[in-house]
Amino acid sequence: MNRKWTYVLVAPVLGLIAVTATGCNKLMARNELNKGVQAFKAAKYADAVERFKEAIRLDPSFPTARVYLAVAYMNQYIPGGASEENSRMAAAAKENFLKVLEAAPRDTVAIASMASLNFNEAQGLADLAQKVKKLEEAQEWYKRLTEVDPKNKEAFYSLGVIAWTKTYAAIGQLKATIGQKPEDPVPIKDKKAREELRATYWDVVDGGMKNLEAALALDSNYDDAMAYLSLLYRQRADMAANMDDYRKDTNTADDWLQKTLTTRKEKAGALPAMDQPATK
Repeated sequence: MNRKWTYVLVAPVLGLIAVTATGCNKLMARNELNKGVQAFKAAKYADAVERFKEAIRLDPSFPTARVYLAVAYMNQYIPGGASEENSRMAAAAKENFLKVLEAAPRDTVAIASMASLNFNEAQGLADLAQKVKKLEEAQEWYKRLTEVDPKNKEAFYSLGVIAWTKTYAAIGQLKATIGQKPEDPVPIKDKKAREELRATYWDVVDGGMKNLEAALALDSNYDDAMAYLSLLYRQRADMAANMDDYRKDTNTADDWLQKTLTTRKEKAGALPAMDQPATK
């Protein structure tokens, strides 16, 4: 047979085989995904990881499998744990979430997970500089989440928590250095130290307050945001330039604490409902 005609006849057949193989791989990938999901639901995360990896091998363009793989790694990570295995789990989760974001830059699950991983890693760091650096990484991811999802109250709340966490560590360390008790009802006594603290953390606290206010604008009954707003006012009081400003901020902190407690009681149904007018 003429070689030209042989090619004409064989080429379509090879193409059909390739398409069929691709289709089979996609079906097998989805089967592996389903098995992985079942293992994931049973908290068998190591088994789930292997299933999701196989699904990705069969279908490298399978985004759902990649997300599940990253989440399976993240669920094996223990916040604050210092073991090498724990660090590997966090690194593997991040690697796969970043691959998800390469294909889908606005994927909110991946962005939120990257933020959460960095925040949790910071909790296990004793060195203040390293802790702040890791918190700032988390902060950037939460900022990105607010840009992608402006109605995500948890993202704004988390930014407020990060502001408090960064400042809390610095204030605690400073008070210990100058010998001031944490409960002393006055601003930082050492003027120079207080001014240095203000220069570094005043805007951090102010930004945290604004983010918590944004969370409350989305949910006026967000009691956790109220609680951290109270804490940030107390931090600002520690940096106050005089006793008048200190009292003003501590009074505002007390007001937000009371709002927090009242809101939590209302949510729990602890407060009686208002009497309704009797109908005739």
